[in-house]
Amino acid sequence: MHQPLLRSSRTAVQSLTFAPKISSILLHSSSLSQSQEIETQKEELKEDRRPSVATSPIGSPMRVQKLIASQSDPLLAREIFDYASRQLGFRHSYSSFLILILKLGRSKHFSLVDDLLLRLKSDGYEVTPTLFSYLIKIYDDADLPEKALKSFYKMLEFNCKPQPKQLNRILELLVSHRNYLRPAFDLFKSAHRYGVLPNTKSYNILMRAFCLNGDLSIAYSLFNKMFERDVRPDVESYRILMQGLCRKSQVNTAVDLLEDMLNKGFVPDSLSYTTLLNSLCRKKKLREAYKLLCRMKVKGCNPDIVHYSTVILGFCREGRAMDAVKVLEDMSSNGCVPNLVSYRTLVGGLCDQGLFDEAKRFMGEMLSKGLSPHFSISHALIKGFCNVGKIEEAVEVVGKMLKHGEIPYTDTWVTIIPRICEEDEMPRMREILEEVMKVEIKPDTRIVEAGGALEDYLIRKIRSTHGRA
Repeated sequence: MHQPLLRSSRTAVQSLTFAPKISSILLHSSSLSQSQEIETQKEELKEDRRPSVATSPIGSPMRVQKLIASQSDPLLAREIFDYASRQLGFRHSYSSFLILILKLGRSKHFSLVDDLLLRLKSDGYEVTPTLFSYLIKIYDDADLPEKALKSFYKMLEFNCKPQPKQLNRILELLVSHRNYLRPAFDLFKSAHRYGVLPNTKSYNILMRAFCLNGDLSIAYSLFNKMFERDVRPDVESYRILMQGLCRKSQVNTAVDLLEDMLNKGFVPDSLSYTTLLNSLCRKKKLREAYKLLCRMKVKGCNPDIVHYSTVILGFCREGRAMDAVKVLEDMSSNGCVPNLVSYRTLVGGLCDQGLFDEAKRFMGEMLSKGLSPHFSISHALIKGFCNVGKIEEAVEVVGKMLKHGEIPYTDTWVTIIPRICEEDEMPRMREILEEVMKVEIKPDTRIVEAGGALEDYLIRKIRSTHGRA
């Protein structure tokens, strides 16, 4: 009889007409066994020992609280709350306020949330910081930094001492909006007046925001203030500043900061090293990058595939592919297995320098590990061999690719098929050509564009055979 009412959201805005029905819901919820009634009263008395709890005509605040919590429609939950409030001698539990505020806030009924906060204050409830943590999260999700900031200050009106986690949540929300960076900084600087001292995370939030905003001097000042105020920086603090320095192309200062970090007993994390290695390579400080890579293991951070690949790419970009070979060999000897990116970068770099024999060696190693070369890499190697007259080597690369199920792209076929046809008297050429003829009929071979060269080859073979006859 009462279930349709519970499911209907329209009832929430018609309080006068629905008061009797809400009363029925409340009365219906009271139909408990005697033992359940006793237990409910015990629970409620633990929470609120006022005499009105037991004498309320609609039952205990705990029972009303459970009914409010069970409503999926926040406006209906509010109607139940308001109806109970009008009953003589009834006083809601603090939990009922909290549950209803969360329901209304998550459904974006913010004016109703404000009304409930006023009720909490006027009725003299003792409010916990948890309520404001929830509110800040709600306003964060709704992308309302101004209301979140007001929630922080409203804590003070309730004589509720903010905690660092509330401060940090507000700071994170504010700095995510560029226009609120200054208000965030003002709050940070004045936080001690409200009885909350910024911690390491607070400093990190502001430092990162100012670095991303290009205000490196302010970030550096905050970093130094940490030591003055006995706030111990962490690895993230150093990394944030290193990243800011590298964005400003001040990589030497970032390396000095790493040394300071190590001297103070910190172990830099993987991302800190990645930042420095990438910046050193982009600044063409390859020797320094390689030295840093070698030092990492000694300093307690094993280089991973990203670190090695970064340095390999740096050497290849500067035309120093053989140095990149050394890095890849170091990688294997240190227990780090080269991946697809490592091999592709190295083979491409070797091809760019005309070191095709070395490139072929690593291409073979790559294929043997089940790694697929990008078509641009295999094409560069095959074309390179063809251009220097090493047709057999080019054919050998094609043969290895076919053996491992790798089908060259159209441009590669167009490059090599005419060369194979011209050199068909060589036994290896005939073998490869036979392999090509086998795979040609498959739809994914992309060999169609080379059909003209194959046609010319077959015509020549037929004429040659008839001529001998």
